[in-house]
Amino acid sequence: MIFPPAYIQREKGHGRIETRTIQVSDIVKDFVQFPYVEQVVRLRYVSTDLKGDNRKEETRYLITSLPPQTAGPKELLELARGHWRIENSLHWVRDVTFDEDRSQVRTGAGPRTLATLRNLAISLLRLVNASGIAESVRWIARKAERALKIIGA
Repeated sequence: MIFPPAYIQREKGHGRIETRTIQVSDIVKDFVQFPYVEQVVRLRYVSTDLKGDNRKEETRYLITSLPPQTAGPKELLELARGHWRIENSLHWVRDVTFDEDRSQVRTGAGPRTLATLRNLAISLLRLVNASGIAESVRWIARKAERALKIIGA
């Protein structure tokens, strides 16, 4: 059996019921030709509204270099959830604060360069414990020299 019995986590909140099922296999050497892979993960999300309607399902397959002794199913589920929490918060800030979706830059290295600069700005503001990214960007925009203080110049 490639995937042993699942670890299941259920939560109720934000107007929905979510069930997360994770199955982890460390029998991967014969199946996955990828350097340093230790485990393969099948992660299944099922969510419904509180009435049990509007069912949504999603299955993801992941690989990790973490051995079973370091990260079991519960830990891997928390790591996956943490990754998406960070990913979603970063993209939301880029979309809302920097209005990235309406950018007209679409050729060459321009889009990647601007995304990198936005990520750098967000990271720097978080490192200095800015109270809010949008508010801090407006504060810096009013007096550009303030940006130099944040980077320590």
